[in-house]
Amino acid sequence: MERNVSFIQSGSLASVDYPYASRVPSGMDLIFLAGACPLDKDGKVPFINNYELQAKLCVDNLKQALKDSGAALRNIVYTRVIVATQNSTDLVTAWNMVKKEFGDHDVPSTLSGVTVLGYPDQLVEIEAIAAIDTE
Repeated sequence: MERNVSFIQSGSLASVDYPYASRVPSGMDLIFLAGACPLDKDGKVPFINNYELQAKLCVDNLKQALKDSGAALRNIVYTRVIVATQNSTDLVTAWNMVKKEFGDHDVPSTLSGVTVLGYPDQLVEIEAIAAIDTE
């Protein structure tokens, strides 16, 4: 029996372009992924001052961590996109790239602006939780 994650829209809250919640049925394993950073294979942060390309690299690195865990983007049930900026335009730039990469797999997500991230020149980081069927 295949179990499916439910993505919940709320008719009682503001109409937004993302689900408010996800429900993972019993019998599924949860995978908690560390923040995917925009690091290249040499451990350096490329694309200095480019929110869009750093967000793309974060998603690429997230895909690899998921693959190594036996999962894929379609298994993600929640994300947190963290952007080092005080400018909402930068937040939207990073968010739009993440949404583009996720395609029609629209999951509950939090988009946050922070003052600084861990690596020099890092602008974006993506945390995620995925669920895979154990059977």
